[in-house]
Amino acid sequence: MKRKALAVMMAMTMVLAMAGCGSKPAEKPAETTEAATEEATTEEAAEEAAVEEPAVEEAAPEETAEAVETMSYADFLAAEVDDPVVVDTFVQAKQSWWNDSATIYTQTPEGAYFVYGMACSQEDYDLLVPGTEIIVTGYKGEWSGELEIVDATFVIKEGGESFIAEAADVTELLGTDDLIAHQNELVSFKGMTVEASTDPDGNEVAYLYNWDGSGSQGDDLYFNVSVNGATYSFTVESYLCDASTEVYQAVENLAIGDVVDLEGFLYWYEGANPHITKVTAAA
Repeated sequence: MKRKALAVMMAMTMVLAMAGCGSKPAEKPAETTEAATEEATTEEAAEEAAVEEPAVEEAAPEETAEAVETMSYADFLAAEVDDPVVVDTFVQAKQSWWNDSATIYTQTPEGAYFVYGMACSQEDYDLLVPGTEIIVTGYKGEWSGELEIVDATFVIKEGGESFIAEAADVTELLGTDDLIAHQNELVSFKGMTVEASTDPDGNEVAYLYNWDGSGSQGDDLYFNVSVNGATYSFTVESYLCDASTEVYQAVENLAIGDVVDLEGFLYWYEGANPHITKVTAAA
């Protein structure tokens, strides 16, 4: 209690002394300090708001919703394996769909793309009719010489155009280094002679189920054809053209020595391995 009384007396003495000297009341400096503090706090808050404001503006939907930039076929070829790629292309054929994953052939007037394992619902797969323009986003892949787009997603281009490629005759390019420039394109081979294949029993046949003859109807078909003195192995890929298709049945009806015109997609596996989609008797 003595400490409290002494403190009160000292405080009163100080107030009287200050009043006698004409000093401002003790409360005024405190008020001034509080006002200054409030003003400083307000200024700091304004500065923080000014710093934060651009971040809010950057997140605005109208600024982030930009058009997707696609690359040319030349840029795709120049990209490294595993690089991200985005292409504007047109569906040419659907090879398979399973477990929300689609594999398709696409092409533009510049070149062609094999899109492997693209995320796709069954409903969207049904919409991918030949000619449909789509934007594909994924990564450049390579498997045994075959260039692919993998881990891909796609959107159907709103208001897009339609494009169906005509088969390019690459007969004279067989066996040359120039053939690979048409990889994955729809191509044709004219005046091809069916050559013998050998089945597991050593018999000469016009075709095999699987590359070594170990399969049965419904598996891939392999057959040999020749032109200009060289023989090549072609395939009817059963996912692309199953046993119910005209091309599958046409190959099953081939005979050694038949001369035919062929059409299909120039798939690549350790060299040219065309996936044939059409067989007709040579004119």
